[in-house]
Amino acid sequence: MHLSQTTNAMSIDVEDYFQVAAFKNCIDPNNWDRMQCRIERSMDVVLGTLDQTNVKATFFTLGWIAKRYPNVVRKIVDGGHELASHGYGHAMITDMNHESFREDVVYAKNILEDIGGVKIIGYRAPSFSIGPSTLWAHDILQDTGHVYSSSVYPIKHDLYGMPDAPRFHHLRPNGLLEIPATSVRLNGTNFPASGGGFFRLFPLPLSKRIIQRINSVDQQAAVFYCHPWEFDPEQPRIADAPLKSKFRHYLNLNSNTEKFGKLLRAFKWAPMQQVFSSVIKPATAVA
Repeated sequence: MHLSQTTNAMSIDVEDYFQVAAFKNCIDPNNWDRMQCRIERSMDVVLGTLDQTNVKATFFTLGWIAKRYPNVVRKIVDGGHELASHGYGHAMITDMNHESFREDVVYAKNILEDIGGVKIIGYRAPSFSIGPSTLWAHDILQDTGHVYSSSVYPIKHDLYGMPDAPRFHHLRPNGLLEIPATSVRLNGTNFPASGGGFFRLFPLPLSKRIIQRINSVDQQAAVFYCHPWEFDPEQPRIADAPLKSKFRHYLNLNSNTEKFGKLLRAFKWAPMQQVFSSVIKPATAVA
């Protein structure tokens, strides 16, 4: 029996362990092709867990991954999940200008559509890097055929965040739908409640209570996210990474698959496109 009758949004950011923003100062993207890539193994774990719990999700997928591992994209689509864009090379929008961002999202969109055979309408910025200085990205997303974005995190964080942003889905002035990562508001402050490292840090009962609160008090669907590398405890360790980055990245990897399965069973879940179907245009197959 589910803890809530609300259908929440399940999303996966498809990137490998060496592509995370926390390691960008010690791993050169030009060297990514030399790294041991484990995305196929970790995606099999994620897809298998979703299949066991009969849950469909949205997969915000890097074009870099799709280009090198097209079978990963095909498994997502063949499994009945939603395919969406995470950009091409996991560059934060704060490190790009208008032209380079447009090139990045168009290139990624074309790769994903060519391999997946479906229309890409959703986008999530690497490291939730749409914030006060990069709101212009919404106009480029709308102009390049995206219908919704899940790129704003309305919390205060050392790497990202826009604490004054609306906490729940809303239309931008240009008509693009923004679906922020979920936060919980306590004593006038927004706290992270969307998954990722916080899910690995929080005890499972706390994560469940937070989602129940979003469903019952806010009467909104929660937007949960995670990454395939979070289900790969045997991934190579990055020795040169800062201690804080190591703590965040490697925390509780051994127990995360079981914990994730329990969360999936505790609530009703669906892809972003389905949960927000009343305000999202349906995707159609590529001609």
